[in-house]
Amino acid sequence: MNQLSKLLPLSNIAVDSLARDKSSALDVAAALFSAAANIDERKVLASLVAREQLGSTGLGLGVAIPHGRMRGLKRAVAAVVRLAQPVAFDAPDGRPVGLLVALLVPENATQEHLELLSEIAQMLSDRDLRDGLMAEPTPAALLARFSAWEPVRPAA
Repeated sequence: MNQLSKLLPLSNIAVDSLARDKSSALDVAAALFSAAANIDERKVLASLVAREQLGSTGLGLGVAIPHGRMRGLKRAVAAVVRLAQPVAFDAPDGRPVGLLVALLVPENATQEHLELLSEIAQMLSDRDLRDGLMAEPTPAALLARFSAWEPVRPAA
């Protein structure tokens, strides 16, 4: 099982969100985190925006991994926002983003944060997975697809 599927509750998946730009897509992610983890939505949004100001979390290929650190958060949590229409996200390839896999980690979770980001980046580089995620009709189907993905592990 991959790490992301352990951190992604069904309630944190939005399918075909009508967000019209990067800012409103981050708003949707912040609202999902707030509702599911009882975290102040403004603080979540501030954390995500602060990270974006350091450089875009758009990876290219139509995906982004917005992420932030939260004081008082006990464990990492993820959210997924699939947009009805892709939006500009300052990705290195210039392509608009239609799928956001957002991540919040505890303020001091440096190694965990890096491992999660690495696995999510590996996951989203899988073309078949990306295509499938963009086609699934429901949050439950998206979660099932995420859960079925297995990371490539180095040989022992």
